[in-house]
Amino acid sequence: MKTLFTLSAAVLLFASCGNKANTANTNSTTEEQETMETSTSTQNFHDFEILSLNENDTLNMKDYAGKKILVVNVASKCGFTNQYEGLQKLYETYKDDLVIIGFPCNQFGGQEPGTKDDIAEFCQVNYGVTFPLSTKIDVKGDNQHPIYTWLTSKDQNGLDDYKVSWNFNKFVIDENGKLIAYFGSKVKPFDKELIDAIKS
Repeated sequence: MKTLFTLSAAVLLFASCGNKANTANTNSTTEEQETMETSTSTQNFHDFEILSLNENDTLNMKDYAGKKILVVNVASKCGFTNQYEGLQKLYETYKDDLVIIGFPCNQFGGQEPGTKDDIAEFCQVNYGVTFPLSTKIDVKGDNQHPIYTWLTSKDQNGLDDYKVSWNFNKFVIDENGKLIAYFGSKVKPFDKELIDAIKS
């Protein structure tokens, strides 16, 4: 009888330990899933900010919430530079619902070599640009600006991986700060596919 009692107690103790182990494993799995979900969550474009071209002001992307944002890496001495004209007209046409931000960059053929004053004068004199321009940045490579890291990385933007191939590549951000479209340099400001993305 005493032996039977001892055996029963051992069985109950083993079962109890097993349940604790299963609970621990379940909790561990849940924690791993939560960690995985957190690590793959995307950042919102509206979380970013950058110095303006004059470097005295800051462009806060959250200020443009509720509008589409067209992001364009620009240059003054490129074969696509005349797109500035179309971009300015696009901005004037849809400015109630759209902001265009130009990001000067000298990484493609050295086609944006000027100072901030040179760039500002060029854009104003030649194209009457009134949409915001940022300080000059790198859009690729080791010194890639965080905005372009987000734009080109699916892990961050939640849409796809992209490579900025040349000046005047275009990214469209929706009213809620989500990336919705990318276009190469050859897509002009008033091409249908870009207008469709802006109006979507």
